[in-house]
Amino acid sequence: MNEVSRVWVPPWVLDIRGTVECLHRGSGDPAMRYAPDGSIWRACHTPDGPGTLRLLAVPEGVRGTGWGPGGPWLVEHFPELIGALDDPEELRTDDPVVNGLVQRARGFRICRTGRVWEALVPAILEQKVVGTEAFRAWRYLLRRFGEPAPGPVAASMRVPPPPQVWAQIPSWEWHRSGIEPVRMRTIRGATSMDVERHPDKLTVLRGVGPWTAAETRMRAVGDPDAVPVGDFHIPRVVGQTLAGSPVDDAGMLELLEPFAGQRGRVVRLCVRYGEWPQRKGPRMSVRDYRSL
Repeated sequence: MNEVSRVWVPPWVLDIRGTVECLHRGSGDPAMRYAPDGSIWRACHTPDGPGTLRLLAVPEGVRGTGWGPGGPWLVEHFPELIGALDDPEELRTDDPVVNGLVQRARGFRICRTGRVWEALVPAILEQKVVGTEAFRAWRYLLRRFGEPAPGPVAASMRVPPPPQVWAQIPSWEWHRSGIEPVRMRTIRGATSMDVERHPDKLTVLRGVGPWTAAETRMRAVGDPDAVPVGDFHIPRVVGQTLAGSPVDDAGMLELLEPFAGQRGRVVRLCVRYGEWPQRKGPRMSVRDYRSL
């Protein structure tokens, strides 16, 4: 079993799990695992093929170990994954609330996977649904169409399929996953573009709006200004944290205007370290198209 490894020494305090947790698609995600020893495992389809990466904090720094054809690529780029290209100090403000969030977020950085397709597909699955529904579909589709992750991994780990495989998934399998035809067509249609080369043009794809593009860019290219307009929860959290009460999208954009260029970072800080409004009314229900 071919294995490659190296240690990278970050020049600042780093919260590895906090930085990459946005890549974890719910309990039982076949592409990502947290191990009891503190290591983080991620399966990915790289430009060189499928690979598995293990991240582990060691006394010298962070050790990245890779397996499979894509292992060397993952090991080469793992510092970017855990925030090497991010600069939190670009957020300069005298706002006391935001400065308080920054102090609480010591070690948190914006990740960058470098893989646009693998950020776009789950973002489409999560369009206008509760996370439980989207995560269920992600698990089903990866278990059915993802290939086993290389390396000494759990047998259930899977490498997310490349675009050509997603394009060929039969309609009945989408139905069994719980995905309705609209999101199925959006993912199929997205295979018409080389999204890896055009992460700034995602909204030209039918069914991909500002929310989906922002969720994708935040993870894939580490965009600190990506704001997911159209989210059910985020404007409420941003409003509660920054202004003391929930707001809508327009209100959120107004509150974020002073942080232009770093608005996405402020959103992430609010969601992770801010104040969530008190829940009123019933939760959104989990839909199940499989019974229809």
